[in-house]
Amino acid sequence: MGQSGTALAEQIARRRAGVGDARALVGEMRRTVLLVPLAGGGLWTAHSGGVRWICAFTDEAALARFAESRAPGGGPVEYAALLGARLVDEIVPSLGEPAGVAVDIATEGGAMFFPPVSGIVPDAVAVGAGRGAEGGRA
Repeated sequence: MGQSGTALAEQIARRRAGVGDARALVGEMRRTVLLVPLAGGGLWTAHSGGVRWICAFTDEAALARFAESRAPGGGPVEYAALLGARLVDEIVPSLGEPAGVAVDIATEGGAMFFPPVSGIVPDAVAVGAGRGAEGGRA
């Protein structure tokens, strides 16, 4: 089982402050259990810049901020707890389009994006890797 989102949140804060190592950040994301809201029979995603972003959160507080921003006064949000590695290694390739992971999109500093590039997602589905993704929906 992966670690809590606290270590990832700390790595994100370090990276935003201009310190920290990008590879360490990706490694931490892969080891972390992320909370992904459910919507419409699948995972909550958003499209931006030609990329489908899986929205994931480091903890329940970050998820609650997101839920409040989407539906003020709304109830709790159903979510799946998924290892970051599973998101990028299994789910991203199944989406059939360029996809990445956006972590903590409702936080004050903004989301940390893990784009569909080599070193984050499998080379076969990385943008610019010469092959498009194949598959279905999350």
